[in-house]
Amino acid sequence: MKKTTIWTGVRQVTRREFVGRAMATGVVLAQAPAFLRGQNLNSKLNIAVIGAGGRGRASLNELTLDPANPPKRTDGSGPLDRHPDENIVALCDINQESVDAAGVRYPKAAKFNDLRKVFDNHGAFDSVVVATAEHTHVFATYLALTHGKHVYCEKPLAYNIWETRLVRETSRRFPKLMTQMGNQGHASPMRRTIREILDTGVIGKVKEVHVWADRAWGLQDAASAEKYDKPHGFYNGIQIVDRFREPMEAPANLHFDLWIGPAPVRPYHATYFPGPRWYRWWDFGNGTMSDLGSHDNDVPYTVLEYLWKTDPKAGRYLAPKSVHAVSPNVPTPHPELAPATLKATYEYEGAGGEKLTLVWYQGDVKPEGWSEAWGKRSCIFHGEKGSLLGNGKLVQDGKVVDHPAPAETLPRSPGHWVEWVDAIKGKGPVPGSNFQYAAWTTEANHLGNVAYRTGKKIEWDWRTMRATNAPEAAPFIKRPVFRKGWDGILKTT
Repeated sequence: MKKTTIWTGVRQVTRREFVGRAMATGVVLAQAPAFLRGQNLNSKLNIAVIGAGGRGRASLNELTLDPANPPKRTDGSGPLDRHPDENIVALCDINQESVDAAGVRYPKAAKFNDLRKVFDNHGAFDSVVVATAEHTHVFATYLALTHGKHVYCEKPLAYNIWETRLVRETSRRFPKLMTQMGNQGHASPMRRTIREILDTGVIGKVKEVHVWADRAWGLQDAASAEKYDKPHGFYNGIQIVDRFREPMEAPANLHFDLWIGPAPVRPYHATYFPGPRWYRWWDFGNGTMSDLGSHDNDVPYTVLEYLWKTDPKAGRYLAPKSVHAVSPNVPTPHPELAPATLKATYEYEGAGGEKLTLVWYQGDVKPEGWSEAWGKRSCIFHGEKGSLLGNGKLVQDGKVVDHPAPAETLPRSPGHWVEWVDAIKGKGPVPGSNFQYAAWTTEANHLGNVAYRTGKKIEWDWRTMRATNAPEAAPFIKRPVFRKGWDGILKTT
């Protein structure tokens, strides 16, 4: 009999293993969320959306049908052969305009500005979408998990390594809750194609991977900012290189204190909004590395199986041995702003002792040999016998050449959001970018910034979450203090 496999995004799982997991689910059904206990598999989910604008709006479009706007999918996250149409029962955003706009489409949904208040009536929903700013991801996600809710959280999974580890370990305590991080390309057919090409052995064993994204948002020299970072890198024609000190009153629609959340208090200023601005401030985000790294480094982390190891307590894990990161135009880290340009070098040791170097480039740096034909945002695998680009083409003698499409041996995803909905309803396997996978890749991305801010090549002990040669990295691994009102929410066991 032919062995059938199901693609989880971390490894191939045999159908026997998958069925075994389903049987185990039935054994502990009494511990499962109310949706699985009390409804049939064709029932609609009741979803609370925390962060109703921006990426939250994108999830609303993917999880519900709008008769006035037929669904479209252009992000490469899978075929549009099925589209969920679930119930939206709660909307939350610190921007009242976002709540009001979404409320027009979902008039019966409860409305909130404070994500903590959403869980006062947690019995009204069984699933949560988290699309807040990066620095509050962990609070909405942790509260959702500990209240027994399935979670879809936008990338990056959490603001720093400690918070990311907490999310993974909390999720591990509730294995019947279905989780998915919002790096939509993880579900794309190309991820499977790359794995299938590598499996043919055409380039041999992969020794190096180079990943690049030409986005140059963040701190940099004035000429580069003028070229790459308009309109977000300037305020009233002045480049954003530090806080603007003049007082500003927050707009009436914006609950700025709630937006600040756990971060140190600072006065409102327009230089923090919209997202392309706040994500460069260290107090709220981590720049391009945690943002696009969640998408692009996901390619090698998905297709290179041997990078993953197994630990008796942690399960499958991914962790570099060392990381070194530099920025050519901001060589001394700014205390408040992430750099636009960054190169981070990771050294991995695979499950069988194999060595692999992964190099991340953002902004105005590229790998050796790069040309326009390689693409402005992609990756290249260097193997013992050749090189493969992230678009499935080979590089031979400096030229990009086509490679015959291999036979499809891996099942294709029905779509990133569909995976999550199907898993909740018991119709499909665990989603590919579930938190047991996505947390490790998020940690790795954060380590690039930790190494840069520390100013040295760090040696990483993943078990203790310590840079063993750099104790000064500690405040970049875990926020030293949570602001009052946010300091008693997150609890380790």
